[in-house]
Amino acid sequence: MPMAARLESLLIALTMVMATGCFGYRIGTRNVYRTDVRTINVPIVRSDSFRPELGVQLTEAVQKEIERRTPYKMADNSVADSILSIRLTSDSKRVIAETNTDEPRLLEAVVAVELNWTDRRGMNLVSTRFLPPGEITHYFAERTDFVPEAGQSISTAFQRNAERLANHIVDQMETRW
Repeated sequence: MPMAARLESLLIALTMVMATGCFGYRIGTRNVYRTDVRTINVPIVRSDSFRPELGVQLTEAVQKEIERRTPYKMADNSVADSILSIRLTSDSKRVIAETNTDEPRLLEAVVAVELNWTDRRGMNLVSTRFLPPGEITHYFAERTDFVPEAGQSISTAFQRNAERLANHIVDQMETRW
């Protein structure tokens, strides 16, 4: 057998062995998300905050992130396969650094939420090993620093928090390997 033929058959055999090692990998969004869910309803975020716009901002951010990253389609509550309920439990703003004249220089905005993603039967759809058995509520918090002197405001900080929380929430919708 000539040397080129041996190298070719060795290369083919090596490629086949390497390809079988990657057999279990998932490619594309179809295999990353649950296949038993096609539609999802995200009602307006219930807010325990004195800033009512935060619930609306977070709802819009979560809906956009779901449409952008997942194969799920938004649907009305009456026909959706699953419901993603979010409650904004707290928001705060505090001064981290100030000038010698007690003017705030660096501030922090924090938003905390509770999340439940259930199917029509009430079964939890978020699978995580960190949640105690029987518990269906997940807790998330996000913080953003902002500098008023640089033109940043509490509104932009809370919008950034809503976008980050939406990203974390959609991350939790992925199936575990």
